[in-house]
Amino acid sequence: MESKTGGHLTDPPASITYSSVVACDSVRIAFMIAALNDLSILVADVGNAYLNAPCREKIWFTAGKEFGSRAGTKIVLVRALYGLKTSGAAWRAHISGNMRELGFEPSDADPDVWMRAATKLDGSKYYEYVLIYIDDILALGEHPEKVMISLSEIY
Repeated sequence: MESKTGGHLTDPPASITYSSVVACDSVRIAFMIAALNDLSILVADVGNAYLNAPCREKIWFTAGKEFGSRAGTKIVLVRALYGLKTSGAAWRAHISGNMRELGFEPSDADPDVWMRAATKLDGSKYYEYVLIYIDDILALGEHPEKVMISLSEIY
């Protein structure tokens, strides 16, 4: 460990840095489900995804000369930034909460495959699916644009 004035640098535990992604086999199965059930597919990327997620730990630093008149002041990060070891896990926790708020639940087989019960216009029951690979989203359903609109209102 290296000690610096004003704090210590420590390695964060894996429990706050690990972030899963959807498995390739899950994507293949989702495409098959869509084909067999006449479901549409939409793909999107969440721009600046990590910046939407709050930090899950306290991170601060001393502002450098690039901060102008604020140089030398203590800065507290409130959002996950690209490059931080914990940002991926913070983003995944954040989007997971939003998926639950939208009525989706993770599948038991792959926690990055989200599903919720739905009804087609013809009255038949089916599941809508959302697959998440970091900040890339694959939505399957009769009208997946509705899911994407809901997510775009959040992000």
